[in-house]
Amino acid sequence: MLTRAQALRNLRQTLMEAGFETAAIDARLLVLSALDIPATALITNPDIPLTPAEAELLAAFTRRRLAHEPVARIVGEREFWGLPFALSAETLVPRPDTETVVETVLELLPDRQAPLLMADFGTGSGCILVALLHELPQATGLGVDLSPGALETARRNAWANGVGDRSLFALSHWADAVTGQFDLIVSNPPYIASPVIPTLDREVREHDPLLALDGGPDGLEPYRILLDEARRLLVPGGLLAVEIGYDQAEELKTLAAEKGLEIVEIAHDLSGNPRCVAMRRP
Repeated sequence: MLTRAQALRNLRQTLMEAGFETAAIDARLLVLSALDIPATALITNPDIPLTPAEAELLAAFTRRRLAHEPVARIVGEREFWGLPFALSAETLVPRPDTETVVETVLELLPDRQAPLLMADFGTGSGCILVALLHELPQATGLGVDLSPGALETARRNAWANGVGDRSLFALSHWADAVTGQFDLIVSNPPYIASPVIPTLDREVREHDPLLALDGGPDGLEPYRILLDEARRLLVPGGLLAVEIGYDQAEELKTLAAEKGLEIVEIAHDLSGNPRCVAMRRP
């Protein structure tokens, strides 16, 4: 029987030979998940043999990774803003770039203790909404999505991260079923142009939900919808912050001007690309 340490070495070597640049961290995460142990247990007890069930599960995980299924989908969880988020087939894997939206919103809010009402359109796993509610203890939030499965995942994540009592979730095509006004609206909408989707990395095009990727012929259709609804849904002075593709900042500036919204910040991600556009209703 393989020991924990041997299993880790073997899997790392297998993934390296298959050309995975992240072989070391992938192997570690997959072993920890298959054995259901904390990282410290792998360090302090490396010579414990795998049980047959553990070895079988790790082998299944290995096959899935070799088929280019993302590690986060295999283990069923991804960290975002320091919080754990369960995933499902209907949700995107939260990405570090999306934390730019959370950072931007928090920088622009004058009072984190204010009783804000926020909405997150295309909430997916709920990562943006939950992260913001975690930082804004008096705020309440509405997560909106077209996918029932995504909404159920987001609801579970809200309760798991201690903000379930301050969040509601609604099935709607964007704001069609939403009334009232909000102090803050956030969104990471689909923004990939339809013709580009077949060219995306295999891990994205084969495993991320198309509904969360396809932004229409030019990738801008969800922005047109959201910005068109902004004056109805935002209180005067209310803030709208959206994630964008790296090359979409100029288009968003034009769309915002057309809808009478004031651009207050274009924030960049860790790679230096424009990643979040924040706007206010005058």
